[in-house]
Amino acid sequence: MYKAKVSIVKVKEYKSEEVYKAIKKGLDLIGGLENILKPRSKVFVKINHLSPPSSPDKAIVTHPIFTKGILCLLKELNCKITVGDDIQSENKDGFLISGYREVCDKLGVRLVNLKEIGFRQVDCHGQILKKAYISPLVLEADFILNLPKLKTHSFTVFTGAVKNLFGIIPCGLRINYHRQYIRNDVFSYMLVDIFSCTPPHLNIMDGIIAMQGEGPSAGTPRNVGVILASKDAVALDAVATRIIGFNTMDIFTTQNAHERGLGIGEIKKIETAGEKIRDVEVRNFKHSAIALGFIRKKIPAFLYAYFQDQLILIPEILREKCSGCLECMNICPKGAAKSDNGKVKIDKNICIHCMCCHEVCRFHAIKLKRRPLGKIINGAYSFYKKVKSFF
Repeated sequence: MYKAKVSIVKVKEYKSEEVYKAIKKGLDLIGGLENILKPRSKVFVKINHLSPPSSPDKAIVTHPIFTKGILCLLKELNCKITVGDDIQSENKDGFLISGYREVCDKLGVRLVNLKEIGFRQVDCHGQILKKAYISPLVLEADFILNLPKLKTHSFTVFTGAVKNLFGIIPCGLRINYHRQYIRNDVFSYMLVDIFSCTPPHLNIMDGIIAMQGEGPSAGTPRNVGVILASKDAVALDAVATRIIGFNTMDIFTTQNAHERGLGIGEIKKIETAGEKIRDVEVRNFKHSAIALGFIRKKIPAFLYAYFQDQLILIPEILREKCSGCLECMNICPKGAAKSDNGKVKIDKNICIHCMCCHEVCRFHAIKLKRRPLGKIINGAYSFYKKVKSFF
């Protein structure tokens, strides 16, 4: 039986030398970078650089020191490297705050905001999408290297290697998809469609400091202390989610990609090298309040739609914390976030609960609330998990 291979290497903090050695060890465990990548290849490195820009200590972006270690290994193979993501920023250079501009300039590596290059339409034979707009930097690369950050997500439950490819399409289109696909399972299938257009050749996950709770930006940093590497993005996500306490097939992107033959999502079909999963598992890792994916496979679709409606998280502005930056208003796909005397308010009548506003808020000024029945369901699930952990 074929098994995907994922390496797990421990590293406690972002010290350049330690991170470099850990990445190299992880790659050696899956065959060695020199055997995966041809020297002098044109490499596109997809980082996770969420908009608007933030400092790396917040655990929102793939840490630049982590990326630096990988770039050094690529340079040893004389690769032609481009690092990129599609980001929104009021500053002329959106890569300054995160430290990426400094790292890439020192190494002499090209760093690109994908919107500056434009996007190209390609056929997408997906379940949801028939066409996709992909950065030509990705399409023209000899080798795609995917560097996701280990984080929870308040809409898709988890954001990892598969979801990281969402950043290779235009921001406006991403906002539009949030408007169109308001169920988290359908939205996740759309993410898999995009992933299927340009599957990465190699995936290395920054799980040194992860994000728990209401990620991908409003959660809290949590030291997990691992780097994961695999040629199979789906398998990498499966191992990552198991480490932080999920059933891997409760993650819609993993389940759907596995069923479509785009990777291996079942733990029993994945070989790990280096550390064992049980030795790096994190107890009491806080999941998003929406993390109830198991329901989808256990009840009919019409009931799932009803339960999801009860479980949706409703954004509410905490006016005392609102800075008035209006980032949430700029990204809201329905115009539900509106200016109100220098602050922001949410029009709940038109809000589609896509969590875009919550995702971009860096001031923790958006609280997520739930309907009464949703609270009961969520409480019952929390009790179920606690009971299950004893057996």
